Amino acid sequence: MLLIRPLQANDLDDLYGMAQNAGKGLTTLPADRELLQRKIERTRESFNQRCAPEAGLYLFALEETQSGKTVGISGIEARVGLEEVFYNYRLSVTVNASRELGVHVRTPTLHLSNDMTDTTEICSLLLAGGYQGGGNGLLLSRCRFMFLDDFRKHFSEKVFAEMRGVSDKDGRSPLWDALGSKFFDMEFSQADMLSGLGNKSFIAELMPKYPIYLPMLPEEARAVIGMVHDNTRPALKMLQAEGFNFNGMVDIFDGGPAVEAFVNNIRTVRESINRHAMVVNKPMNLDVPPEQRVMISNRAFRDFRVTTLPMECIGPDTVSIPREVAEALLIESGDPVRLAPLKESALSPIHTLKGQESEDEKILDRVRHYRNRHGQD
Repeated sequence: MLLIRPLQANDLDDLYGMAQNAGKGLTTLPADRELLQRKIERTRESFNQRCAPEAGLYLFALEETQSGKTVGISGIEARVGLEEVFYNYRLSVTVNASRELGVHVRTPTLHLSNDMTDTTEICSLLLAGGYQGGGNGLLLSRCRFMFLDDFRKHFSEKVFAEMRGVSDKDGRSPLWDALGSKFFDMEFSQADMLSGLGNKSFIAELMPKYPIYLPMLPEEARAVIGMVHDNTRPALKMLQAEGFNFNGMVDIFDGGPAVEAFVNNIRTVRESINRHAMVVNKPMNLDVPPEQRVMISNRAFRDFRVTTLPMECIGPDTVSIPREVAEALLIESGDPVRLAPLKESALSPIHTLKGQESEDEKILDRVRHYRNRHGQD
């Protein structure tokens, strides 16, 4: 069984191994044991609510329960830019015109921006080798939206993700070579690493504050602005399917795009339904294709858990859960759970089931959201 849970102290070795194999360019998870240890500690502080909600970092591990090995990670940064200034370039157009000469020129331009400050970021999506495919990436990515929806008071209404930009096998970025390297006396990989380590003050100190006119850059650099690394295309495709769209912001180092969505418009949130657990002792075939599986969350904060079940387990009011799955999810019969399809399918009954939700359940959900927003139990 593959199980989503909060990152723990004993995940460090597996996490470090994945970071080492990820190659250059994964800024938020560099292969640095000390940094990864700090991220784990901060995650534990966040889930145990020992820090301000806006300072929270929520990292989720994908555990292979038979071996106990951590084979994936994904995360949510509650707010960016509150301690370290968060920089992007905004891609816009500068218009210059002369009526006398009959000239009207539109010039694509990059402006240094802090527009994403105080916005929630989804980040740090990484799967170990051998676990790609089979819906594992979908589970790792989409579980975050179930957590966001249940605990909205901790997050902003808008969520964004920075996508890894174009770089070659040696970690060289065309945009960095044409722009950043002219102001920073260091290689792209070094600057990217420093940013990932949280040492971002050098950006403000050294980056030009004036607009960058794209026609002044070489064609190779212009071509990668707003483009993603080949290894990042599956992650971008997943987010686009969730309703995320390019917001005009790009990374200041490699030009990778930022995509965003409002929580209410995210597909996993819109398509989720609520049921009560019914633990059963009969055996069940859990090995079904991704399009026939549904994600199930225990709706807990500190002990958040998500895995998948066959859609046939879902009833009008309850969901039948094998005992071993219920134990992994830390739930008992009668506990509330949240369900969402793992993968879009024309045969999925989830839309019909969503329409069958009782008015009482919908009212209870509104009450839960109100209490979450206002800090009531």
